[in-house]
Amino acid sequence: MIIAPSLLSMDFTQTLSQLKEIKESQATWLHFDVMDGHFVPNLSFGPDICAQIRKHSDLFMDVHIMVSDPHYFSDVFIRAGADLITFHLEACASEEEVLSVIQKIRDKGVKVGLSIKPDTDVKSLIPFISKIDLILIMSVNPGYGGQSFIPNALDKIAFLRYYIDLNKLSCLIEVDGGINADTAKLVLDSGADVLVAGSYIFKHNIKETINTLWNLK
Repeated sequence: MIIAPSLLSMDFTQTLSQLKEIKESQATWLHFDVMDGHFVPNLSFGPDICAQIRKHSDLFMDVHIMVSDPHYFSDVFIRAGADLITFHLEACASEEEVLSVIQKIRDKGVKVGLSIKPDTDVKSLIPFISKIDLILIMSVNPGYGGQSFIPNALDKIAFLRYYIDLNKLSCLIEVDGGINADTAKLVLDSGADVLVAGSYIFKHNIKETINTLWNLK
């Protein structure tokens, strides 16, 4: 199990001290929510923030680009230091475009993930699962932190766990949105591998809260 604190909820006046707390915890990834104000109705991190964080942390940089142009933004955030780029299926007009973005990211030597919004059919991911490293199931509507968990994510996770195991694939299942001690247990029991949590971690003692999630495994 991997815990990926979402820096969208970080107190950026305390960046270095909070990164230190994360490093001292059981978390091994940092999750970046990139929003372009078009694909989702909000703006968040630019690449300079990721590049600065990269200078102060050696944790795995998990970058989720909620953008209308994943071709362009994947390059931008790879240059900023991303270890994994996850883009949205809904941002692409065709299966060919999805495959093109996947290959472009792979060609840069970076891991690649694919995400879907809560209303998107999980089976739409099937053509791509064998070609990617991670699937991100959104358990809230992307665009804002602090939302409540949407329960239909559990069925999607369980379906993916069954499909990945049946076909002996290595793709990880990541879940983002409304994660706390209660919902984390539900998604882990459904088969998730990676937990993204923002408000729950950063509104409490960071190290203790991360370790509480870790102990659920």
